[in-house]
Amino acid sequence: MATSPVSAASQTAPAQAAQPAFSTSSLIVAMVKFNARVSDLIISPSRPPQVELSGQLVAVPGLPVLSPQDTARIAADLIGTNKRAAEFLQKDGACDTSYSIPDVARFRVNVFRQRGTYAIVMRIIPMTIPVFEDLKLPPQLKDIVGLKNGIVLVTGPTGSGKSSTLAAIIRLINETKAYHIVTIEDPIEFMHPHGKSTIHQRELHADTPTFALALRAALRQAPKVILVGEMRDRETIEIAMTASETGHLVFSTLHTIDAPKTVERIIGEFPVAEQTAIRNRLSQSFRYIVSQRLLPRKDGQGRVAAIEILKSTMRTRDYVQNGERDGQTLLDAMRDGELEGMQHFDAVLEDFVRKGVITKGTALGYATNAGNLNLSLADYEETES
Repeated sequence: MATSPVSAASQTAPAQAAQPAFSTSSLIVAMVKFNARVSDLIISPSRPPQVELSGQLVAVPGLPVLSPQDTARIAADLIGTNKRAAEFLQKDGACDTSYSIPDVARFRVNVFRQRGTYAIVMRIIPMTIPVFEDLKLPPQLKDIVGLKNGIVLVTGPTGSGKSSTLAAIIRLINETKAYHIVTIEDPIEFMHPHGKSTIHQRELHADTPTFALALRAALRQAPKVILVGEMRDRETIEIAMTASETGHLVFSTLHTIDAPKTVERIIGEFPVAEQTAIRNRLSQSFRYIVSQRLLPRKDGQGRVAAIEILKSTMRTRDYVQNGERDGQTLLDAMRDGELEGMQHFDAVLEDFVRKGVITKGTALGYATNAGNLNLSLADYEETES
């Protein structure tokens, strides 16, 4: 059985682990400073610490191979006095927490048991809140700031930049609107100062036991804007729709790959008998579904975000409410909706290829419909850069 990381540092260990050659903070600083584009830190027993660069793991030179005692001690340091995280780790085998090193970075941390030992993944959260220009977000997304109510969803796989996009939107609202903003996060990532708006940030488990309870409470806290870190269950989805229907602007995320799959996921959370009513409510409450994929750049200088935008229009509301039909799909609406501010993944990928931002092979690997994209690029001849 694995040793609890909460007590690992105080237990007897081999001589070489009793007086470690490195502290947890110095190890993490070395990993962060290895490269400015590091996105994740991977700490695993029997391997030297690794970082993720442009989607690939790289061992950090000069750092030692870690023993199980090392990773248990590091886990204990990261969890610290967070008793709830320690309880989750013991009960469920994994826990989430946050960690920060002043003037270096903040981190979203997951500690988990594997093969009787502890491993750790740390996502770097930048110290500064990004702006649209930093992230190269499509300029039409600035229109979101002018919305008065409804639901805006940012979707994509883990590590696709959803939190950064939402942070940039909240920052712009904070700079331009005198609103009360409430966020509910697990854990709090970007620390928003009060600006023109007043922002209250609540952390799951530390400030509230569940997203649903915090979201229900937010309806009594007079916010104009509510950010829910993730729509994890049916109850949270339903309360979010209720909030949007009662005059709130609600932001959240889902782990779905594109806009049509997002609609399917939300409807599928409800029993068949309720799905017609949910389709009707969602069609009236959604304002934008923004889906993201991070792709490696052709020049090797990091990654670039491909962003799909589905916007609420008479046509898209009809497709959400009544379902997609042959020749009448949300993808068709996005293809035809450029003048309304919409765009779909494969068109963005084709544009990236023609501009030399990504390779054709990368585009086909990430495409929604690789066959159609390949036909669209039939006239394109890739040159070596």
